[in-house]
Amino acid sequence: MGKQYRVYLAGESVFVCRQCGNHLAVGESVISKQFHGQHGRALLVDHAVNVYCGKADEREMRTGKHTVRDVSCKVCHTVLGWKYDLAYEFEQKYKENKYILEREMITERPEGRRDAKPRIEEVAMLSRRSPA
Repeated sequence: MGKQYRVYLAGESVFVCRQCGNHLAVGESVISKQFHGQHGRALLVDHAVNVYCGKADEREMRTGKHTVRDVSCKVCHTVLGWKYDLAYEFEQKYKENKYILEREMITERPEGRRDAKPRIEEVAMLSRRSPA
């Protein structure tokens, strides 16, 4: 395995790992703040970087059965939440390939933008290239 490089994000706010400060997602990629995880409140985000996913696991959740993978920080290996691979119910399909980041495991850091446009396009491009 070659050397792994971390992605540093820019936006009005950046979500980082509470343990090590590793950049995970930009505020513009938050789809919903109305989710709950094992540790309380959570965010549903479109893209996450500097994370890796565990094995697929079928879980019965409040909203039905889903196939999910635990998502961990690439730096400190803290479990941050999970990624939805498959939703069995039609109403829940919007969650597929999205990430849950638990608020207890992350913190929001205000950041200055490097340019006028959000960096979501850059994050989307990077997430398609690397498995997460």
